[in-house]
Amino acid sequence: MRQTGRLYGVLCFLSVLMTPSAFAAEGVPSLSPAPAREIAAPDSSRLLAQLQKMQTAAQRLDYSGSFVYQQASLIRTSRVTHIVAGKNELEKLEVLDGKPREYLRNNEDVACYMPEAKAVVMERRVTRDVFPAILDVRPEALASHYQFSAGPDERVAGRECHAIVLEPRDKLRYGYRFWADKQSGLLLRAQTLDAGGEVVEQISFTQIQIGGIDRARVSPTYKDTRGWRIEKAAMSPVDLSGWQVAPPPGFRKISQVRRMISDSAPEGAAPAQHRPAEREVSQIVFSDGLAAISVFIEPGSQGRQEGALQQGAMNVLGRRQGDYWLTVVGEVPAAAIRQVSNSIELKSK
Repeated sequence: MRQTGRLYGVLCFLSVLMTPSAFAAEGVPSLSPAPAREIAAPDSSRLLAQLQKMQTAAQRLDYSGSFVYQQASLIRTSRVTHIVAGKNELEKLEVLDGKPREYLRNNEDVACYMPEAKAVVMERRVTRDVFPAILDVRPEALASHYQFSAGPDERVAGRECHAIVLEPRDKLRYGYRFWADKQSGLLLRAQTLDAGGEVVEQISFTQIQIGGIDRARVSPTYKDTRGWRIEKAAMSPVDLSGWQVAPPPGFRKISQVRRMISDSAPEGAAPAQHRPAEREVSQIVFSDGLAAISVFIEPGSQGRQEGALQQGAMNVLGRRQGDYWLTVVGEVPAAAIRQVSNSIELKSK
């Protein structure tokens, strides 16, 4: 369950030495749903229709609102504005806490504005499941790996919502609870649940306007970018068939790319004087339509320490394999990340 720009943060994270860490979620109030039950055919059809409406609404409606993202002790507020102009989806995401970040999307093209660095990073998005458009597959395809049930209706951001619970049928993925606006179908709150039903990640609108959105609201805030550095994130398709990876059941390969990523600049460094070093990384992305798992492959492993960490729903594992360094990242339980990591093999030429 991603926000726009999360992948960029993950790529920056790859430059940090991997060390065992304990970022387990704590202090998050339990909002666990009642145990899911097998549902009769009429109920199943109704819930599938609600999921389909939720998916369509996020892609085809005009809306703007502020939402809160909560991951363990991290709380971050953002504002998203989305409009449809002909065949084009235009979206603006503003990160309202911490360093200012603004992401503008025109269909698959994303521009990240970083005013403190006077830089704009241009990139093609890799996955499409970004809140509130977190489904990237037909809902029927989820039924083999998730059990659906209805939760009690509730109000979110002042609007009446249906609740839908997705309970995983195995231990290699998380459960989810969604609240969708009864009138429009738009997803207004999403929770990621661990095996015990505890909330490990949550995104929820606190204010939302649906319809009547002025197109000017998806224009960049930083209009005068003279003197800014424009970076195009180099990314190209690549054949990684020599690498064998076995993802959990239901996850399919959706992307294979080679990209350049930047190491983090020293704290307080002037961007013009300390350009971060770049290195080439190959990436394989798998998705079950709700969660994604990425395998990053790069040559060399000197100076790195193997280990794993967890931040909210995200688990990361880094290790050496021969002359390569592998990093497996995904919003799935740690057991799934370990399984994927252990399955990776490089075919002999």
